[in-house]
Amino acid sequence: MSFPLSSLSSSADSAVASSHPLTPYGWDEDWAAAFSPYAEQGLVPGRVVRVDRGRCDVITADGTVRADTAFVVPRDPMRIVCTGDWVALDADGDPRFVRTLLPRRTAFVRSTSSQRSEGQVLATNIDHIAICVSLAVELDLGRVERFLALALSSSEGAALLGDGSGGERQPQPIVVLTKADLVPDAVTLSHLVQDIEAIAPGVQVLPVSSTTGEGVDVFGAIVSGGTSVLLGISGAGKSTLANTLLGQDVMDVQAARDADGKGRHTTTTRNLLLLPQGGVLIDTPGLRGVGLFDAETGVGEVFSEIEELAEECRFHDCAHEAEPGCAVLGALDDGTLPERRLESYRKLIRENQRIVAKTDARVRAEILRDWKRKGAEGRAAMQAKRGRVR
Repeated sequence: MSFPLSSLSSSADSAVASSHPLTPYGWDEDWAAAFSPYAEQGLVPGRVVRVDRGRCDVITADGTVRADTAFVVPRDPMRIVCTGDWVALDADGDPRFVRTLLPRRTAFVRSTSSQRSEGQVLATNIDHIAICVSLAVELDLGRVERFLALALSSSEGAALLGDGSGGERQPQPIVVLTKADLVPDAVTLSHLVQDIEAIAPGVQVLPVSSTTGEGVDVFGAIVSGGTSVLLGISGAGKSTLANTLLGQDVMDVQAARDADGKGRHTTTTRNLLLLPQGGVLIDTPGLRGVGLFDAETGVGEVFSEIEELAEECRFHDCAHEAEPGCAVLGALDDGTLPERRLESYRKLIRENQRIVAKTDARVRAEILRDWKRKGAEGRAAMQAKRGRVR
């Protein structure tokens, strides 16, 4: 079933958008309006469901087609075609070509492993970010904080593309504690949930088990509206959870290693899947590293209690290290702020500054001034110590 191209450009007629074959994949009036100029060029809309080796699978009104991305190979890796993108592609031909990307609403971006200031887009146009954490191994609270910082910066990820699309929508993060059946004691499970809630203010924490079905209905209801992405390390149970929601074994899975609970990277590409209860789900490969990429806002939200304490410090540029009148250190001394929490905050702030400094001269200058100040203070302290010894 296909629709006239002219009907795709009418954002005023909601009936057209709601009845379009791509509606289950997230097509709406806003996407129809964004696509309008390309409809006039005879192109057709589609959503990328998988990318691999310069080609991608795109779902269109007439079904899934294989398309070439040769016409959208930019110098900026942030603009590479990604799973979740809405695109304009040729109406016919062999091969079909993707001609352009529609402006992204949101983008989950991490830094690459290279020394350059590059970001890697993992998923786009997402409404929910499910951070999957396996209960088969000991909780790594620092890793959860890192994932949350990136998740809460996803609207900025789209803004970085410079197309004016980012910052308008903020995906909702949720922490999914998978393999909950491995923690049969209700009290222990409750404590684990509380541990995550303590570092994830305002974020829903949901234990689920693909084995027993615990929490699956609740999670299914959450992801039934819009586009959701599953993120986590290998062995976190992402693909198993995806198969449970789909009601069939679509994604390959393997058992985690008994020694450390780590997975074997059975998922190698990001796949967009249509859920039977509504909504779409993007399953992703396990992430070995989760480097921050311009995530200052996200870090501030994850560590909101530290940011609030910092406002009470005597000095507005307090580094929370040894300054008099530091409210953050005061909270550390009286036990209201855990030391692990402050160290994690400092680590993520420093890391994010290094990433931003690669492209921002002002930030580089501030870091250099801070290094010089600390160096001068160190030399002064050493001289004073030598003077006392004499």
